[in-house]
Amino acid sequence: MHADQVVLVSGGMGVIGSEICRHFLSQSFTVVATANRKSFNQTDIDQWYLNFSDLEKARLHIFPVDVTDFSDCQKLINKILSEVGAIQVLVNNAGIIRDGMFKKSQYEDWFDVINVNLIGALNMSRAVINHMIDSNYGRIINISSVNGQKGQLGQVNYSASKAGLYGFTKALAQEVIRHNITVNAVSPGYVESGMTEKMKEEVRQKILDTIPAGRFAKPSEIARAVNFLADPESAYITGINFPINGGQYLS
Repeated sequence: MHADQVVLVSGGMGVIGSEICRHFLSQSFTVVATANRKSFNQTDIDQWYLNFSDLEKARLHIFPVDVTDFSDCQKLINKILSEVGAIQVLVNNAGIIRDGMFKKSQYEDWFDVINVNLIGALNMSRAVINHMIDSNYGRIINISSVNGQKGQLGQVNYSASKAGLYGFTKALAQEVIRHNITVNAVSPGYVESGMTEKMKEEVRQKILDTIPAGRFAKPSEIARAVNFLADPESAYITGINFPINGGQYLS
């Protein structure tokens, strides 16, 4: 049981983020999810809460934040420390896509993707790391992507941002392991979601043909890996990338 532990999940209202929250709640963690203050309003948040039971809601909090703004991340961490408690686990899950062929790409799209996917993880980690060091304990899990490993047509910006998380993960892991803080990455392949359901059938099938497992991942399969890396008993696992892609890319 982890009733005394607090986990912070950025991008907690997405498909994967919601499932990560649910898995931590099932393990009796107190969960703080973040919502992009520019994209979600109170109605969206109220609707999201309906996905959870009353028992889960009692240990579930959601706060708005702009992960690209370090000052805003710092304010969030201070708010959580004063209103919820010390943070033992950080899951850097916030991410966006701005797909398009490189020769036609806009610098604004590059900056948006890098700032959310990579700088966002940096800002959130930097805001919480000193508190973890003072506590001599912490778990940081960065949600990357199979396309950060292998690259993907039309996703040069996204692939670069997710690949950057690997270097960030491995370097930070070496710095903080002596403080009993582990830093790892999880790299999902394609996941069952509203986005994959809306794909044209021929596009969907073309992707499935590249996946030996013959299906997309369930969000719960990603969440279980995150939960495993966050466990206190996973203290000797750090600096790794945990690929979950059904055999689409083996490394």
